[in-house]
Amino acid sequence: MRLDAFNLSTSTTSEEAQTAFEQAVYGLAAHRPTTGAALDAALQADPGHVAALALKGFASLILARSELVAPAGQALIAARRAMTSRDGGTRDERILVESLDRAVGGSFSEAARLLDDGFSERATTFLPFKISHALRFMLGDADGMLSASSRVMEQWSTDTPAAGFMLGCHAFALEELGFYDAAEEVGRQAVGLEPDDAWGRHAVSHVYEMRGEAAKGIDWLEHGRASWTRCNNFSFHMAWHLALLHLEQGDHDQVLRIYDDEVRPRQTDDFRDMANAVSLLWRLGQTGVDVGSRWSDLAETALSRRRDTTLVFAALHTLAALVALGETDSVREMVEELALKARGTGEQARVAADVGLPLARIIAGLSMGRDRRSLDAILADLPKIGGSNAQRDFFVLALAKAAGANGDRAAFSRICSVRRHLKVEDRLLGSIETHASL
Repeated sequence: MRLDAFNLSTSTTSEEAQTAFEQAVYGLAAHRPTTGAALDAALQADPGHVAALALKGFASLILARSELVAPAGQALIAARRAMTSRDGGTRDERILVESLDRAVGGSFSEAARLLDDGFSERATTFLPFKISHALRFMLGDADGMLSASSRVMEQWSTDTPAAGFMLGCHAFALEELGFYDAAEEVGRQAVGLEPDDAWGRHAVSHVYEMRGEAAKGIDWLEHGRASWTRCNNFSFHMAWHLALLHLEQGDHDQVLRIYDDEVRPRQTDDFRDMANAVSLLWRLGQTGVDVGSRWSDLAETALSRRRDTTLVFAALHTLAALVALGETDSVREMVEELALKARGTGEQARVAADVGLPLARIIAGLSMGRDRRSLDAILADLPKIGGSNAQRDFFVLALAKAAGANGDRAAFSRICSVRRHLKVEDRLLGSIETHASL
C-alpha cells in the first residue's frame, strides 16, 4: 500500500503507472487536455491500476452520452477484477469502486455520498473530493457541494496537496448558494495558491456575473487568459462567461467574435460545448442580434442527439437547438423521448418527470395548461437539472419569455422575483420584457 502525491492509497507497484496517474489527477484538477493521455499511460503501464480504472469509469459517465454508459460498466468490471487479484485492493480503492458502482447504476447522489462518507476522516484526499464535487454539480446539489467542501476546509491547510484546487471548489460551492463576498475572497485565494486553478477563477467570474459587475468580470478573465486558454474544452466555457459579460455591456460584435473564436472554434458534440453554444446564440437572438448561419452549425450534433436523454440538462439544450433550427419532427421526437424517460426509474427519470418534461414542452411550444400553471413548481425544481445558476439562467429566461408571450404578467413577475434573488436584473431580461405581450 502506498500514498500517491494526492494522498490516495493505491495497490499498484508500478512507478511508471503511479507517475502517469498523478499526472492524470493533476490534469483533472487543472482541466488539462493531456488528462486522457495520462490516464491511458497509467493503464498501459499497469492495466490493473484500480484507481485509474475507476477514474476512467467516472470520466465516461460525466460525459453524459448514452454510448459511454457501457464502457463505464466495463471499467467497473475491470476495477473489481483488479482488486480481486490484489487481495481486495486498498480501502481507498474499494470506496472508489463502490462509488462507481452506484454511479453506473444511475445514482450519482449515492455515489457522491459514499465518497464523502468514505473519506470523511481524510476529506482532503483530492480525487474522491473532486469526483464528488463533479457529481453533485451535475445534480445541481449546491448544498451537498458546500457541505463537502466545508468538511474539507476543516482539515485543509496551504500545505495540503492540491490545496488551491480544493479551495477553488469551495469557492464555487459558496457562489452557487449566493455567498458572493466569501466566494470572491476564497476564489481569489485559490488562484493565488494555484494559478492553474481554472475552476477557482471560474467561480469568481460567476460572482461578477451575478452581481452585474461586467467590467470587473471581463478584467478578471482577461487577466487569467494565459492560464485558462491552456485548458481542454473548459476553455470554451470560460470564453462563454467572457461573452456573457460582454453581452451585458451591449458589445454584440465582440460577443460574436468570442463565439466564433473561443466558444465554438470547432464542431464538437460534448454536451457542455453544446450548452455554451445554444444558450449564447439564444441570448443573442433575444437581443435582436442576427447570428447568421451559426445555428445551422449545430444541426448535425443536435439531430444526432435527439434521442439521448442520459442527462436531462443536456437533452434540454439539444431540444432548444432543434427548436431554433425549425426541426419540428425532431422536436416532437425529443419531447417524446423525455416523456419516456419520465416514466422510467433512476435519478434522471425523476428529474425528467419533475421538471425536464414540463420545461421541454414549454421550450418546444407544446405546453399544456398544466405546464403553464406549474411554472412556480418548475422554477423551484430547476436546480434538479444540474449545472450552475448561470447555466440554468437560460431556462429561467426561457420561462420568462414564455410567460410574456402568454400575456401572463403575474407569472412573469414571479419569475423575475425568483431570478433577482441570484442575479441582478440585466439588459437581457429587459429585452425579453420589452417584447413580451404584457
